[in-house]
Amino acid sequence: MIRDAVLTSPLMQINTTEQIAALVGRARAAQAAIDGYTQQQAHDLALAAGWAIMEPSRNRALAERAVADTGLGNVADKIAKNHRKTLGLLRDLRDAKTVGVIAEDAARGIVEIARPVGVVAAITPSTNPGATPANKIINAVVGRNAVIVAPSPKGQSTAALLVEYVHAEFDRIGAPRDLVQVLPAPVMREATHALMQQADLVVATGSQANVRSAYTSGTPAFGVGAGNVAVIVDADADVERAAALIAKSKTFDNATSCSSENSVVVVDAVFDAMLAALVRAGGVRVTADEKSRLQQTMWPEGKLAPAVTAQSAPRIAALAGLDRPAFAAARFLIVDEEGTGPDSPFSGEKLSPVLTLYRVRDFAAAREQVRAIYAFQGAGHSVGYHGGNDGHVLDLGLSLPVARVIVNQAHAIATGGSFDNGLPFSLSMGCGTWGRNNFSDNLTYRHYLNITRIARPIAERVPTLDSIFGGYLQRHGA
Repeated sequence: MIRDAVLTSPLMQINTTEQIAALVGRARAAQAAIDGYTQQQAHDLALAAGWAIMEPSRNRALAERAVADTGLGNVADKIAKNHRKTLGLLRDLRDAKTVGVIAEDAARGIVEIARPVGVVAAITPSTNPGATPANKIINAVVGRNAVIVAPSPKGQSTAALLVEYVHAEFDRIGAPRDLVQVLPAPVMREATHALMQQADLVVATGSQANVRSAYTSGTPAFGVGAGNVAVIVDADADVERAAALIAKSKTFDNATSCSSENSVVVVDAVFDAMLAALVRAGGVRVTADEKSRLQQTMWPEGKLAPAVTAQSAPRIAALAGLDRPAFAAARFLIVDEEGTGPDSPFSGEKLSPVLTLYRVRDFAAAREQVRAIYAFQGAGHSVGYHGGNDGHVLDLGLSLPVARVIVNQAHAIATGGSFDNGLPFSLSMGCGTWGRNNFSDNLTYRHYLNITRIARPIAERVPTLDSIFGGYLQRHGA
């Protein structure tokens, strides 16, 4: 998240604008220098940026720097995330066409040509200060773009180290360093806003304030919606497997991901069995009194407290004064809930290993409970489902305001692409108009391209009126 700016003088604002203009000018010069790169050269740019974060010693250094500077998540999971997400992205890009002619349709007389967008402003969050910038850098440069990273203040040091590693790899392949830059510390709102105004494209991941700023910057922008994932456990679910997957996802990197499960909605037929399985998976169910103390700690002034964000369950319990011995070994905390909305804050996103549990009558009630949750927060992102009823899965896709239905998978690992599903690897998930976004798929390299289309004449295909209106007039009268 971008730090709130202090009041600044007009002169300081002018200086900031000029400083950003200098960065953008260098980026434009670098981008112009690679505009004639071949597809192989473009792929080498992506591979260089990928190796900058995946080389094991660098990966560890970035993960350690991220945790030390932000205090969020844990080193082991950040190493795994940096490796896995980058490897998956590079797999997706291996056969991607981002240079020259990328598609030809002789029947329609259309040829498509990939063109760079220019200079990309990459707005990145403190929760993933290594993986998210790397993902955006790779997607940008594979399309022969330049990119300037605008990290959160807490993540600036990690982003700067990543860019240093990228520059070392670019030196190996003879690519201009200014293709990839980062805003210098301290990162202020004015600098980020100036960058968004001067770039050719903004890709914003992080707080909704950042996303709204991107959309109002006057520059074309892709921004993501708020996370608050709910998961349904159906009557025929394998509760042991479901609990293990939910626990794995909920605890990964202390739930820094917007795709981490926030609520589990369990149908009555398997509620007791599912609760027992969640406890065996490391969950500790809080009492009513403990819930009250936890709520006061997590939302002391009506907003989620930074002190609990991406912390371990034992630490959060300790902050709330929950002193039962079970909390010392808890992987995650389980909180019973019935309501939704501002008066029931556990129904919202928690960015911590705290899992809200709902008990409902049947699948139809579970679907409506999720709808109520998303009416409060999280519309457009995704919903999880554990069970074997394909009709129920399709029902969710047809009726809920979600861009993804994740079936029998660890949600935080699956939503942004996985080696065992077909979604593209990404750390930025569009939430459609439900989430106030202009796209509903995972952000990929194609979002970083302009496409030029050549149209040649073909034989006319003029329909008759009957072929268009015949059926309509038969159904509804002439």
